[in-house]
Amino acid sequence: MEKREMNIAQLDRMHSGKGFIAALDQSGGSTPKALAQYGVQESSFTNDEEMYTLVHEMRTRIIKSPAFKSDYILGAILFENTMDRKIDGQWTANYLWEKKNIVPFLKVDKGLADLANGVQLMKPISNLDELLDRAVDKNVFGTKMRSVIKEANAEGIREVVEQQFKVGLQIFEKGLVPIIEPEVDIYSADKEKSEEILKEEIQKQLNLLDKDVKVMLKLSIPTVNDFYKDLMSDPHVVRVVALSGGYSEEEANAKLTQNHGLIASFSRALSEGLSAGQSDEEFNQKLDKTIKAIYTASIT
Repeated sequence: MEKREMNIAQLDRMHSGKGFIAALDQSGGSTPKALAQYGVQESSFTNDEEMYTLVHEMRTRIIKSPAFKSDYILGAILFENTMDRKIDGQWTANYLWEKKNIVPFLKVDKGLADLANGVQLMKPISNLDELLDRAVDKNVFGTKMRSVIKEANAEGIREVVEQQFKVGLQIFEKGLVPIIEPEVDIYSADKEKSEEILKEEIQKQLNLLDKDVKVMLKLSIPTVNDFYKDLMSDPHVVRVVALSGGYSEEEANAKLTQNHGLIASFSRALSEGLSAGQSDEEFNQKLDKTIKAIYTASIT
C-alpha cells in the first residue's frame, strides 16, 4: 500500500490542542485485569471472544459517555481488537473522529521480551505491515508501542530506543504518526539516571531523522520536573505525553502539574473508580470528574 497523506487537521490538533490522550488499549494479557478493575470477574467469560466482547462494551460505554468529549480529550489509543469492532455501526476509529472529534491511535506492539540488559525490548511484530495497512484503511492517525526500562543500563536503553525508532520509521512510511514509548519503571532504584540516558539516546535518534519525519513520545513522568522540556521543542516531535505508570490518578495528576507542556496519556488512572454496576448517571459523573482532573493537570 502506498504511503497516505497525513490528516493535517488531526496533526494540528495533536500538536497544539489542549487536552490529553485517553489510553484504551489494554490487550490480551492485561484485559482480564482491566475487566476486574471494572467489576467484571473472569467467571463472566469462558473464552477470548467473550472477554473481548465484554471489554469492547466497557470501552464503548466510556467512548459514548457525554463526559468523553473533545473539549478535554485530544486522542484515544485503541487495541487492535477494538479497532476491528464497531460502535453504532461505525468502525471505532471513525466513530471517535467523526462523532467525537477525537484522534484515533492504535497499539501495535505484541508485548515485551524477557528482561535483558536491564530492559524489556518489544517482541517482534510479525504482522506489522498488514496491521498498519488495516489501520490506514480504518482511518487511524497514529500508533503506539511500548518497551520498559528497569535499570540504568546504557547498552539496554540504547537498544530500546534504537528498536523503537526503527519500527517508528516503518510506521511513518505508512503515513501514520508513531508514539514511541520507552517506559521507565517508576519503581526503578535508579530511575533518574535511566531518564538521563534515555533522553540522550532519544535526542541522538531524533537528530538522525529526515526533516519531514514526525513522531510522538510517551514517557514516564520524570523524576526531575520539566526534564523533557527540550524534547518538546524538537521539530520532529508532535507532542510529548506521559503515562501514569502505576501511579494513582491523584498522584499522577499531581506529578503532571509540575511538568509544563507534558500532557497525560493515562490508562488505569483514567478508568479508576468506574464500574459495570454503576448506573449511567453514576458512571458518567465519575468519568466526568476524572477527565476534568486529568485535563486540568495536562494544561497546567
